[in-house]
Amino acid sequence: MWAIENCRTARLGGHIDVCSTCGYSEPAYNSCRNRHCAKCLNLAQGRWLDNQKVRLLPTFYFHVVFTLPRELRAVAQRNPRIVFALLFKAASETLLAFGKHRLGALLGFTAVLHTWTRELVFHPHLHCIVTGGGLDESLSGWTPSSPRFLFPVKALSKLFRGKFLGKLSRAFDNGRIRYRTELSLDEKEAFRLLKDKLYRKDWLVYSKRPFAGPERLLEYLGRYTHRVAISSHRLIRIDREGICFATKDGKNITLSPGEFISRFLDHVLPPRFVKIRHYGLLASANADKLTVAQNCLGLAPPDDHASESPVLSWQERFYQLTGIDLTRCPVCNAKLRSLPLALASRALGRAPP
Repeated sequence: MWAIENCRTARLGGHIDVCSTCGYSEPAYNSCRNRHCAKCLNLAQGRWLDNQKVRLLPTFYFHVVFTLPRELRAVAQRNPRIVFALLFKAASETLLAFGKHRLGALLGFTAVLHTWTRELVFHPHLHCIVTGGGLDESLSGWTPSSPRFLFPVKALSKLFRGKFLGKLSRAFDNGRIRYRTELSLDEKEAFRLLKDKLYRKDWLVYSKRPFAGPERLLEYLGRYTHRVAISSHRLIRIDREGICFATKDGKNITLSPGEFISRFLDHVLPPRFVKIRHYGLLASANADKLTVAQNCLGLAPPDDHASESPVLSWQERFYQLTGIDLTRCPVCNAKLRSLPLALASRALGRAPP
């Protein structure tokens, strides 16, 4: 919260952009660079999207979502690092197992953790971008899936449920999971009842081929890969009544400041927790297999010299994304000078803003 509150303020320091031609000056304060900040990391998000689009294979993809049941939300909130890690492991093992046994192939997919709904309610789920097929076991050919569906969602759901609850039970038995309940039962008995209930429940798994293609799906997920829960453009009004923001289908919701902050903080991840992970063909350990898959699909290997591109400064990258040149004066278009705040008073003949 300290980082977000002080982002782009004088407290974090910065510089002043000065135009020697017309005398224009404007302070530019440093960003907090916190991964939960709605104002930061847009440039990092753009670089991530570019890198992922380059890695897309010339085949169709599927959008698969694994969702934890409502009954596990309290467990996840109390044990976020462990539960989120188990979510990644159970989902990835499920997809890799189906790829191996149903297709006889190694899939490639990227998984991105989301923990929120449009109303900022805690709702852990995993978005996966999955190749429609994979590299066969002989590592010499590509085995495609059906272009209409990847795998039966009911079968995916059952295997995912079994894998996740099995891992969760082992974590609980080893003392890594704390489960508190308001029932007049000891912790072990309460956890057993919860587990039995979850085994009887159908878990939600979504699987569909995106109509607009994998690039659009990446762009959708890219909105939240480098920030959490809500972006500034969704905020409609902030007044004494509370914070009003857009939710879905043109509807708005207003929350008290305390409730809004509480919901936002529900989605702060554990320190250094990795929320974007690559598996199968896209795992870093399988770079050679990815090259074979690219060859099988007729994707020419990249020309090392042709693929080389100059390293852009953050100002140049910002111009690419927005069309705004931060190195030019907005009044006369002359070149701006950047001065440290400590030297600005001498250059401007007055104290910096």
